[in-house]
Amino acid sequence: GKKKICKLYNTPMNTNDIRFISEQIEGVQTNDGAGVALTRLIGQGTLDSLDPFLLFDNFHSNNKQDYIAGFPAHPHRGFETVTYLLSGKMRHKDNKGHEGLIEPGGIQWMTAGRGIIHSEMPEQEKGLLQGFQLWINLPSQHKMATPAYQEYNTAQIPKQINTDGSVVKIIAGKLSSGLEGPVRQPLTNPTYIDIFLPPDCEFYEPITENHNAFVYIIQGSLEVMNRESKPEEIEEGVIGVLSKGRAVRFKAKNQATHFLLIAGCPIEEPIVRHGPFVMNTIEEIKKAVDDYTKGLF
Repeated sequence: GKKKICKLYNTPMNTNDIRFISEQIEGVQTNDGAGVALTRLIGQGTLDSLDPFLLFDNFHSNNKQDYIAGFPAHPHRGFETVTYLLSGKMRHKDNKGHEGLIEPGGIQWMTAGRGIIHSEMPEQEKGLLQGFQLWINLPSQHKMATPAYQEYNTAQIPKQINTDGSVVKIIAGKLSSGLEGPVRQPLTNPTYIDIFLPPDCEFYEPITENHNAFVYIIQGSLEVMNRESKPEEIEEGVIGVLSKGRAVRFKAKNQATHFLLIAGCPIEEPIVRHGPFVMNTIEEIKKAVDDYTKGLF
């Protein structure tokens, strides 16, 4: 039969331009907050960071004991936290009087900047809680910016439903079809796309050449070419770090596949971390701890 191809934009591409899979990373089981069970994929031994990304966590449980304790009030300085929920509800509050509810399909993009104290608590006592937290670095001259939010519910996130059954949700960045995500961040110019492919479907899309990029498989498995131009499969729950290049090409094999494609402009500055603070120097970390202790957040 005729090969079904899911293309958002039908441009012939030079194979050399297509990003290959450079490494696959399995997550590490850990606990954070007041004891929330999660899988850490970026920000652990095998993959400390992927500039500008500092951390990427997946939380996914039907057992309330894994999430009910939530993330009580804690500070942040020097970067952005991005929470994207697939299932469940999280209530967010901060010390500046901002409060909101993140619901399924919704995104909260928080620029912590010079400092904020916030809590994220599950608004449910049973059922599935599933989603992701991503930390994105800020360039040194913007680390002390005024805290800000970009919050969108599922209805506010543009969705492209193609005739072959593929569905592409764009949270940040712009597709070659012209569809653009609501989140704007010119400092790292991020791409954050949620993609669903039916079996035997391919996805092509141009992507900014110098950006670092990865895919995370939520469900199913994805076929991507490796550096030898041979197909390599990335399984569910695994991150695939992509090489540099001008486009991506992915294929769902014999099962439907749901995955995230995330990319951003590297900042290329020193990273000094201390828990919820990420700065460029030890001195700035000491000042962050000092400011927090003095109640200046």
